[in-house]
Amino acid sequence: MSKKHNFKANLEWKGNLGTGTDSYTTYSRDFNIVGDKNHIIEGSSDPIFNGNGKKYNPEEFLIQALSSCHMLWYLHLCADAGVVVEKYTDDADGDMEIVEGGKGKFTLVTLRPTVIVKDSSMILKAIELHDKAHEHCFISSSVNFDVACEPNVMVDLG
Repeated sequence: MSKKHNFKANLEWKGNLGTGTDSYTTYSRDFNIVGDKNHIIEGSSDPIFNGNGKKYNPEEFLIQALSSCHMLWYLHLCADAGVVVEKYTDDADGDMEIVEGGKGKFTLVTLRPTVIVKDSSMILKAIELHDKAHEHCFISSSVNFDVACEPNVMVDLG
């Protein structure tokens, strides 16, 4: 049985510097995303595409969506399996290829979660659950490139 969900986001271009898009170099790539909570996320294109490097770009949003979706599924699965996660960080990155004519596509995103679990007896199960989280992640199931996961699971001896 299938359930359908709909998600919304409002995007507003903020880059008209007075002459609109009369040429490729005379407009800003800045934009705002506003969700249902009215929190504004400022975005732009990457500086290599004439954007503002102090704002998030769509490529980073894609990597962040993959990383956070994986994490949320992972935490869910750990809770169900009795694996107590005390800390979770991810240093994810993605490879994008731009081909002749300016078309681009991601070829790989690699998630590198570091997970701190409560007890060393949980480490093996905690590592195994990353594969299951990947299978359940809505975002990774929706992309047409590989998403790799290189987890590091440990106990904080500190």
